[in-house]
Amino acid sequence: MKLCDSALEAVSAIGSGEFIWSHSMAATPVLLLDALAEHVVSHTDITLMQLHLEHADKVTAPEMEEHLRHRCFFAGKETRKLINEGRADYVPMFLSEIPKLFRKGEQRVDTALIQVSPPDRHGNCSLGISVEATKAACDVAEKIVAHINPLMPRTHGDSFINVRDIHSAFQLSEPLINVSGKSSSDIENQIGAHVASLVEDGACLQMGIGAIPDAALRCLGGHQNLGVHTEMFSDGVLPLLESGVINNANKKIAKGRSVTGFAMGSDELYAHVHDNPEVTFLDIEFVNNPTVIAKNAQVTSINSALQIDLSGQVCADSIGHQIYSGVGGQVDFVLGATYSLHGKSIIALPSTAQKGALSRLVTTLAAGAGVVTTRAQVDYVVTEFGVAQLRGRSLGQRAKDLIAIAHPDFQEALAREARDTLKLKLV
Repeated sequence: MKLCDSALEAVSAIGSGEFIWSHSMAATPVLLLDALAEHVVSHTDITLMQLHLEHADKVTAPEMEEHLRHRCFFAGKETRKLINEGRADYVPMFLSEIPKLFRKGEQRVDTALIQVSPPDRHGNCSLGISVEATKAACDVAEKIVAHINPLMPRTHGDSFINVRDIHSAFQLSEPLINVSGKSSSDIENQIGAHVASLVEDGACLQMGIGAIPDAALRCLGGHQNLGVHTEMFSDGVLPLLESGVINNANKKIAKGRSVTGFAMGSDELYAHVHDNPEVTFLDIEFVNNPTVIAKNAQVTSINSALQIDLSGQVCADSIGHQIYSGVGGQVDFVLGATYSLHGKSIIALPSTAQKGALSRLVTTLAAGAGVVTTRAQVDYVVTEFGVAQLRGRSLGQRAKDLIAIAHPDFQEALAREARDTLKLKLV
């Protein structure tokens, strides 16, 4: 490993035409990306691959366009506009499949940019709070360029990268990206309560980040023997871990340990996972493999959507033709929950968008909207107005129950369209 004096020196070996993978989410190596933005102005045809980057304004600046193009498996704040203007590429793909893309050689990775903890006495650095697909990228990359950050937690699992495999690195203490939870609205609290009503004692949870998962978790304080096997978690799990409600006692996979691919939240969350053998960060190819997920009983997946039609089709990555986020791991866990003994999948969302002007429950999806989860896979849909059970229900039964949890302002129109346009009998 070449130890450099600066981030710019560390990225200096990157050349034109390279495919670069960037560590993502709260582990985004911002200083390396900033240095890359400076470095690439003398190069061309560089591709930067990523899941979701934070604080990526310099590598998404207009002046980068002639030198660097983004290839996104998930759209973030800075890349969303680029994708929808045709200045970046979006790759719709199940999260569990991305590592396979690298390992099978279907996607070249020349350089991996990562942020890691300092090495231990054996030379092992840790990818810390974000293993996701970055471990796979490091496995196949010709070069690994690292920001060694003494503030990066040292986590257990598949997170370790030895210094002998790192091409160049620089060391600097830099605060981690902090994504503290926002307070929940009344609507989000109502949705959370409905979601929590579907969670049984002994359930193994998958949940994402945001106000709705956190609101649901706050309602689970009276539960027992919950487990966690999830692609990511945030601060909402901490009270349940501390109280023992989450003890992972009933799990088959990593019994007694919470399993995740990455964590994103507050400094308190990062302190909790540091050197904690009860939290295991694993390769997302394993974490999100539906056959692995299904080995745990009572898997309860909690995901969200942008729009759902009256047949139960779930659009979760786009608003019409406009890409908004990504496919992510929703289908991975919906399938895992389906195959799990007594498992269930839940799609939770507010009933309206644009401050109540639009219904998220619609007769047909918007033109261009992508179906992430099919209507044959959804067990429950939850809004602030209640729960609709779709599994085993006919189109007419589904439409009736979904209309019942739509905002009252839209129920009459939805019922009329269901009868007149879809020719459904609402029974």
